[in-house]
Amino acid sequence: MQQVSRSPSSALAELSPAYFGMVMATGIISIGAWRLGLPRLAWGLFGLNVAAYGVLWLLFLARLIRYPRLFARDLVDHLQGPGFFTMVAASSILGSQFLLQADNIRAGLALWCVAIVLWLLLTYSIFAAFTIKENKPTLDRGISGGWLLAVVATQSIAVLSALLAAHTTQPYKLEMNFLALSMWLWGGMLYIWMMSLIFYRYTFFPFRPDDLSPPYWINMGAMAISTLAGSLLSINTVDAPFLLLLRPFIKGFTIFYWTTGTWWIPMLLVLGVWRYVYKRFPLRYDPLYWGAVFPLGMYATSTLELTRAMGFGFLHWLPKLFFAIALVAWFAAFIGVARNLWHLARHARAPSS
Repeated sequence: MQQVSRSPSSALAELSPAYFGMVMATGIISIGAWRLGLPRLAWGLFGLNVAAYGVLWLLFLARLIRYPRLFARDLVDHLQGPGFFTMVAASSILGSQFLLQADNIRAGLALWCVAIVLWLLLTYSIFAAFTIKENKPTLDRGISGGWLLAVVATQSIAVLSALLAAHTTQPYKLEMNFLALSMWLWGGMLYIWMMSLIFYRYTFFPFRPDDLSPPYWINMGAMAISTLAGSLLSINTVDAPFLLLLRPFIKGFTIFYWTTGTWWIPMLLVLGVWRYVYKRFPLRYDPLYWGAVFPLGMYATSTLELTRAMGFGFLHWLPKLFFAIALVAWFAAFIGVARNLWHLARHARAPSS
């Protein structure tokens, strides 16, 4: 990947909110490794993810304090604003790691609270700003697959709530399952709204290679995490009578989400070939590429959970295949981060040398 040298101060000023996608991608691959019986890899990624989550929070708080106007500008920008939802999903996925890998309910609950607060603040600030701002872009300039990060954030809370429900006792088990169901349903409705606009933009406006940014993979990733949430809800039906009544509906919609996400994979591959091979668009590191790694890892993990919830043994090979692909993509993106940090460190040392 090509690299652009920047000073540390300019890098902080331009820090993309989508960088929390690294925590999302690392977390779901760690969970996938844990589920597939690769504990050393899972724990290594877990430790890295805790460190990355803490460092990113420090960087974002530093940016908020030092560059408040740039921070506020990105928050209400139609293309940059939805990237802040990665903070919600990253918190929820890290909380899921604490629950599944460390059996730490307190840490999982604390991160669940962080995710809920962030989701409320971001949902009603970003979309309210988009609604009332006077100068708005046209549809083809103002919407991208990154908008679906709002869906991913919503479904990540559904996933963590379902996992917490399985680790807690009554009466909170019932409330957690109800919240998980409510967020799962709302996330599905939000996907339908947004995907309709995105698909309309795809097919009725001119499409250039630079329009096909990596977050378009969230088209699939949003459905993959919806599949994971639905599978967990299906498993939880034994502990929640109201879920048992809805079990056929939950299973049906879970398969609907999975098939929709699966449909997107060949389409996204074709568009990727068009972008990088036919149009020869340059491949350079961008934090947005974490938005392409996460869907691959989520598809592997959600398909694995789907096979267990539905008894679809004939799909047992698919999670392993996509986990391997996601792991390769993760290493490629991580190398990009390492090179970026190396260039920044060299640039910082240059004046004194």
